[in-house]
Amino acid sequence: MEEQMPNNLEVGERIRGIREELKMNRERFSEMIDVSDVFLGQIERGERSLSLKTLCRIVSFTGVSTDFILFGNNDNNSTVHKINRILAKSSEANIKYFYEIINCSHVFFKTYKEN
Repeated sequence: MEEQMPNNLEVGERIRGIREELKMNRERFSEMIDVSDVFLGQIERGERSLSLKTLCRIVSFTGVSTDFILFGNNDNNSTVHKINRILAKSSEANIKYFYEIINCSHVFFKTYKEN
């Protein structure tokens, strides 16, 4: 079996894509994952490897799977999987709050779509 190794450039491109999808600039995203914006830029350009600690922070903050970040495998990267990963780390009070937000949004869009 051939060992699959992460490619720094591809990993960096996926991280940049995640950040851009979140509509965050490099400075704000780097604050959220507790690295310098210079270091994040080096990771995004494939000049530096990210540490396990940084990878875990990105996964925790974004809900994106490590498998997607490292290898581009999108199997566990659906929106439902991302939400489930966030919920698994949340308190019961926060889960109830998230539910209310989702339910209100659902009712709003259902009403909006019908009109």
